[in-house]
Amino acid sequence: MKGVYLLFLKVKRDLRIRVGSLGVIGFKGGLYVYVGSAQNNLEKRVRRHLSKEKKVRWHIDYLTSSRGVDVVAVCAYELGKEYECIIAGYLQEISEEVIGGFGCSDCRCRSHLFRVSGGVEDVCLKVSRRINARHLRLV
Repeated sequence: MKGVYLLFLKVKRDLRIRVGSLGVIGFKGGLYVYVGSAQNNLEKRVRRHLSKEKKVRWHIDYLTSSRGVDVVAVCAYELGKEYECIIAGYLQEISEEVIGGFGCSDCRCRSHLFRVSGGVEDVCLKVSRRINARHLRLV
């Protein structure tokens, strides 16, 4: 499978994490959603995000490898890479907090990581309605 995915993360308590060139970022406890794409082997990318033990390569790796953060769900869309930024723009509109510069070094988005209210299914349904596409729940 290839496409765009929403990775839902539960930050268990307020944390400060050094995120590569972004420096130290404060994360309030709560639910976060990261939007990414994998145009080859999305399942493998998701397995990597689920693993705590990995070489830290991307901004998201700093969060997913932290003991204070759990991946709680993944929703995927069989869509082209351009939808990654379309979805990020929508998540920015509905989020409680935008983590500036996170995960978007290869595009012009403000961020690809957002703190959200509500639940996983609520956010997935809102995104699905906005882009008029069905999602698959992978985790």
